[in-house]
Amino acid sequence: MSVVRTLGELRHSSFTAQRLGSRRVKDELRENLMLRLREGSPIFPGIVGYDDTVVPQIVNAILSRHNFILLGLRGQAKSRILRALTALLDPEMPYIAGCEINDNPYAPICRRCRELVAKEADATPIAWLTPEHRYVEKLATPDVTIADLIGDIDPIKAARGGHELSSEFTVHYGLLPRANRGIFAINELPDLAGKIQVGLFNIMQEGDVQIKGYPIRLPLDVAIVFSANPEDYTARGKIITPLKDRIGSEIRTHYPATVEEGIAITAQEAWIARDGSQLRIPKYVSEVIERIAFAARDDKKIDKRSGVSQRLPISAIENVVSNAERRALTHQEKLIVPRISDIYAALPAITGKLELEYEGEMKGADTVSRELIRTAVAKAFDTHLQGVNLSQVVQWFDLGGEIQLSDNAGAQEVLEGLRQIQGLMEKLGKLNVGPKESPEMQVSAAEFVLEGLHAHKKIGRNEERVFTAGEKPPKKQERLYEPEEPGFGRKRGFN
Repeated sequence: MSVVRTLGELRHSSFTAQRLGSRRVKDELRENLMLRLREGSPIFPGIVGYDDTVVPQIVNAILSRHNFILLGLRGQAKSRILRALTALLDPEMPYIAGCEINDNPYAPICRRCRELVAKEADATPIAWLTPEHRYVEKLATPDVTIADLIGDIDPIKAARGGHELSSEFTVHYGLLPRANRGIFAINELPDLAGKIQVGLFNIMQEGDVQIKGYPIRLPLDVAIVFSANPEDYTARGKIITPLKDRIGSEIRTHYPATVEEGIAITAQEAWIARDGSQLRIPKYVSEVIERIAFAARDDKKIDKRSGVSQRLPISAIENVVSNAERRALTHQEKLIVPRISDIYAALPAITGKLELEYEGEMKGADTVSRELIRTAVAKAFDTHLQGVNLSQVVQWFDLGGEIQLSDNAGAQEVLEGLRQIQGLMEKLGKLNVGPKESPEMQVSAAEFVLEGLHAHKKIGRNEERVFTAGEKPPKKQERLYEPEEPGFGRKRGFN
C-alpha cells in the first residue's frame, strides 16, 4: 500500500473516503483488538502477571472507546503497556505529505492542507504513517506549558512567510495536535500543573482543541491515555477533579502476585547474557533475589506508599552476575555461577531502590538490605530443603569447625574446604547438584545450604563471611534462693 503516492491513487485503493472518514482512532483500536480476541492472540506480549487482572480492564476500556489512566506504584510496567497500544493500530495510515498534524487526505482540518487539496486535487502528495509514528508521549513536569501541549503563535513563521499574526499559517502546533489520528500519552499526570490540566478539558469531552489567540477549533482524532503514581497525589501534585471526571476508566496496576511471576519478569528484562562466557544461574539464587523485593514490600521499615519497584530484582541480578563474572575472570574459570555471597556484593543495586520509614532510617539502608537478604534466603531454603536433615552439618560447627567463604575465592579452592564439612556435600542432591557437577555449581549450592542454616540461626557467620557455631541460648540458671514469704528466703542446702 505504501506505493500509493498521490490522492488520486489513494482513491482507487482500499483506503476509501468512507473508511478513512468515519473510522476514528478509537474505532481502529477497538476493531483490531476484537480481531486479536477472536484469534486468541496475546494482547500485550511481554507483559507478565496481568492476564487476569489489568489486561481485562484495559480490554474493556478499549472496547468502550474510553480514554483511560493506569494508576500504580513505580516499576509496574505502566509506560510499557501504554507504548504497547501501538500494536493495535493499523500497519500503515495515509496522510497528506508534509502536514504537521497528520491530516486525513479526505477530510483535512488545517488551513495549509485544505488549500493544498483544493489546488492540487488528485495530485496532492500522500505519505504514510507507521504505528510508532502515531504514538506521542509526554512526561509531565511542572514546567510544561499550554504551548507545549496545545500550541501557540509563532512570530518567526509570520515573519518568514509574510503572514499576519492572526493567520492560521502562524500557528505552532503542540504535541497534542501532532498526535492527531494517533495515541497521545501523558506519563505522571499529577506532575502537570492544574491550570495546564484544564487545557485538556475540550479534547477529552468535545474532541477539539483551541489554539491560543485564534478563533478556530481543531476537531482532532486522538486516543488519550495517562499514567500516574498514587503517591504523587500528595507528594508532588494531584489530578484535578474535572479532569478525573472526564477519564473514562481508571485501571489499577500491581506488583507480581507470585515469586514465579517476578522471576519471569526479571529474566525477561535483565541483561544477564555475557559475551564469551557460559552462565548458569541456579534457581535458588533467582528465587532469593526475587524474594528480596517481596520481603521489602511487606517490611514495616520500608515506605509502602512509595513501593518497591520491580527494577530492584532486575538491577540486583545484573549486579550479582557481574560479581560472579568478575570472580570467574580473576580465576580464569570458564563457567559463571552466582552464589549467595554475590547477592550481598550487589547491595548497591538494592539500597537505592528502598524508601525507608523512620525506623529504617535509624538502622540504615545497608543494614535493612542485609536483613531482607537473610529473610529471602530463609524462605528459599525452606522451599528447596524442606525436611532435609542437616544436623550433622550443624554438629560439625558445634564441635569447633569453621570455614570462610569469600565471594572473591575461586571455586576449586573453596570446594576443598567445603568437603571437610561432614554431611554437607551429600545433601546437595536435593538441589540437583551431584558430585559430578562442576565445582562452581557445587560451591554455589553448598554456600546456599550454609547461608540457609545461618538465616535460621543454626550456625553463625561474621562480616568476614566466616561460618562458625551458632550462638546457644543461655541455660536456665538455678535459683539460689527459695522464697518462704515476701521479702525473705533461705539458701538451698542450708538449714
